[in-house]
Amino acid sequence: MTSSATNDATATNETTTAPPIADGPAGSGSPATDFALALLRELARAGVTDVVVSPGSRSQALALAAVALGRAGGTTVHVRLDERTAGFFALGLAVESGRPAAVVTTSGTAVANLHPAVLEAHHSGVPMVVLSADRPDELRGIGSNQTTVQPGLFGPAVSFVRDVQAPTAHGGTDVDAVRSLAREAVAVASGHTGQPGPVQLNVAFREPLSAGLRPEDVPAVPEDEVDTEHARRRVHAGLPVAELAPDDQPATVVIAGHDAGEDAERIAWELGAPLLAEVSSGARFGRNLVVTYRELLRDPGFGGAVRRAVVLGHPTLSREVPALLQRADVETVVVRGPGADPFDPARASRPDAATSFVSDVRVTGRTTPAHRAWVGRWVATSRALLGDGDAGPDLDAKRSGDRAERNRYLRDEVALRRRPVDRTMLVEAVWGATWPHDRLVLGASQLIRVADAHVPGKKIRVHANRGLAGIDGTVSTALGIAAALERTPDSVGTTRVLVGDLTFLHDLGAFVTGTEEPTHRVQVVVGNDGGGAIFRGLEVAATTPEQDMRRVMTTPQHVDVERVVTGLGWAYRRAATWGDLEGALTDPAQRLVVEVPLTD
Repeated sequence: MTSSATNDATATNETTTAPPIADGPAGSGSPATDFALALLRELARAGVTDVVVSPGSRSQALALAAVALGRAGGTTVHVRLDERTAGFFALGLAVESGRPAAVVTTSGTAVANLHPAVLEAHHSGVPMVVLSADRPDELRGIGSNQTTVQPGLFGPAVSFVRDVQAPTAHGGTDVDAVRSLAREAVAVASGHTGQPGPVQLNVAFREPLSAGLRPEDVPAVPEDEVDTEHARRRVHAGLPVAELAPDDQPATVVIAGHDAGEDAERIAWELGAPLLAEVSSGARFGRNLVVTYRELLRDPGFGGAVRRAVVLGHPTLSREVPALLQRADVETVVVRGPGADPFDPARASRPDAATSFVSDVRVTGRTTPAHRAWVGRWVATSRALLGDGDAGPDLDAKRSGDRAERNRYLRDEVALRRRPVDRTMLVEAVWGATWPHDRLVLGASQLIRVADAHVPGKKIRVHANRGLAGIDGTVSTALGIAAALERTPDSVGTTRVLVGDLTFLHDLGAFVTGTEEPTHRVQVVVGNDGGGAIFRGLEVAATTPEQDMRRVMTTPQHVDVERVVTGLGWAYRRAATWGDLEGALTDPAQRLVVEVPLTD
């Protein structure tokens, strides 16, 4: 069997012959089962210890071998009832663990249902191993049931594809060949040869499709044989490290887009630069943080004075950032992220723009009083624009010896707790309830933009599917994150998901799980305004009949959320006021949906 790793824009559909495998004291008697077990063992050795399975006949050897290996010790199996949610669940596992998860599907449309998650993984640089079961060669192209062209089905979103021919009972054992295939697939998925992302092993199986496995046929994979570093390693091939000095260009800003990481905060501090950090950047904290960066970028006295921008991550939440980077008078240095496409908005309007792409930034030299004045002006103005927020009751009045003042405090407290919830109150409450041991997942709705515009700095782990910024799979991704988080020893964190009503409805399949599956500490907070509020801000809304916008864009809905989620076995809380919301966010229920009717 020959195999060569590639990471070109077009997937390589290389056909390999699966060798007969008997990796254990004795084979099962089924070539399909023996090969499936060997492949999963070698994937585990290469660092892929999570396997997400959806039920199916053609993939039964992989599914049953995964369960047997999980029982013996070597992998953790997660079962999702449909492939779309399985794909996003696998994506969430990888986001939290830093290692690819394998997702197993049967043949036909099952594979195609992974496409949204595969696209998100590709564009956000999240590793994933797709194990798609298929018919053997003799059943392809003859109208056989549930048979289509699966190798390369995902197009350029998957750069490594291997079409593995059906194993047979003939020939000798070649464990080394399976190990090579598994390690190569994991290396490409993890980013050893280029950008990390999804890979596909399309494995054909002939009947009999599986056989029973005895415990003695399934040796464990010892922990010391699991090469987690192989699955986590990233290589920034061919990109230089930028050496920047504060004095080179004092009028510098550091822009932290999605998944920029904590390094952005360090670079901003060392350069004496304002930190314009999106809410899912992982860098929304520190002394240089500027929350109201949109307003300041529009101000000629602030944004107009910028002459250098250092960009990390994938900025997606504003128009002001791309507009800044498209200016001819702004030098742009981009730290190349894991996603498939380099962030280079200047190229759209100025093809000759000289954006510098680097693997990292090293700051040399020291800041001066001029730098401190520059960043201080941004930070102070941002804080002034934010103000004190929605101030609560006067605590001094609570302790006052004056009875009238104490009564005023009580009236203010009651009034606050009875206030209906708007979007700003909602995002601030969820942000305030989330701590470093928790995880926060934000859907691609209006709420993430409101959060980005209002919430203060806080060093917490926030995720959002911003590779393509689609609304599908958000809850499934969060469940995968929760599953990986809770595997950490002594983990007590809760995974919160903040979504709009359409994002919630788009992933209802996530709430349907088999009775054999473990539950996770997940709160799904649904800001329900009865439709897609994000579309109300489109320019076309000013010139289009309101009824047309409502019907085909905002798409109002009146789903009874309580009946839906309780019917699927989840707990439910309605939080129509601030007091209700505070109580709901501290509810200890493991699987809880909090519906928040919004007033704006």
